[in-house]
Amino acid sequence: MNSDTILRQQLLKLLQGGNAHLGFDQAVDDFPRDRINQRPPNVSYTPWHLLEHMRIAQSDILEFIRDPEHVSPQWPAGYWPAQDAQTDLEGWEKTITAFRDDLRDLQRMVGDPETDLLADLPHAPGYTILREVLIVADHNAYHIGEFAILRQVMRTWST
Repeated sequence: MNSDTILRQQLLKLLQGGNAHLGFDQAVDDFPRDRINQRPPNVSYTPWHLLEHMRIAQSDILEFIRDPEHVSPQWPAGYWPAQDAQTDLEGWEKTITAFRDDLRDLQRMVGDPETDLLADLPHAPGYTILREVLIVADHNAYHIGEFAILRQVMRTWST
């Protein structure tokens, strides 16, 4: 197996979660739907806010890679729903589905041997797909862990 194949396999494992990181599906599985808009003690956002933040950030990076004309949201406000925003079950599912869809798109990109992971993005010299994928994986792992802690504080894990 060559080093390019090994790199792609390792990146895919990193994006999927597992090993040292909780996966997204494990984190959100069986989350009580009546608690999606609840603020845990001493936290300024809800579980849905956190997942929506993850979705927005991941989508932004994916579009940055794909579209030279993409304009990122304003930092930091554009990366989070409004503090008073709430969602319903349809919105919760839409956030989760969109997150999974974008993650699959990133995984397809990484898994495609035609994708040059190390070349500069034509519209962003110094930025590579590898760099952007590592940022997504790092950001997702951080916030999935945070979501797991929120679940612990909120006592929403199934026993």
